[in-house]
Amino acid sequence: MITSEAKRDLQTYLQDAREVLLWKLDGLSEYDVRRPVTPTGTNLLGLVKHAAGAEALYFGATFGRPFEATGLWITGDAEPNADLWATADETREQITGLYRAACAHADETIGALGLDAVGRVPWGARGEVTLHHSLVHMIAETDRHAGHADVLRELIDGTTGLRTGSESLPERDAAWWEAHRARVERAAREAGRRDGSAR
Repeated sequence: MITSEAKRDLQTYLQDAREVLLWKLDGLSEYDVRRPVTPTGTNLLGLVKHAAGAEALYFGATFGRPFEATGLWITGDAEPNADLWATADETREQITGLYRAACAHADETIGALGLDAVGRVPWGARGEVTLHHSLVHMIAETDRHAGHADVLRELIDGTTGLRTGSESLPERDAAWWEAHRARVERAAREAGRRDGSAR
């Protein structure tokens, strides 16, 4: 039997990941929250936009509680990858507001239903899912994208950690980190020379 304590634990982990995803935008310019940092266009605001649609789908439509929002990428008629970037006309406030609203709607669903409540996803072979499954799925998905955001933010301006004041890295100065990175690079090159893959 799944207890209400287990449900609270799941919701806490989901909320923590949501907060990290939003925090990664703090203090950045409009350009930096949108700019593609990887060859496939991965960007911070696009990750939030994607997560908004996932929350709306997994805790809204799946359980017959549709989230009323215009133009969500989950409607099926959007262009490929429309959920993973922000157009120049979509403001940061619109996208983060949409995400917060989708999360609030999701929390209402989570509060209203038991973990064994059954919903239906509109694609794939799985069909029926429980609220428990949807919570676990969204924790995994949001944490995955928070990890993407960690790397993107570090590449943009060097900011690391889970949130302000909560560094997950040892406190060292720039010289120490430069020496550490050089040490890691040397180890990689040495291993690469052994199998012929070092450049």
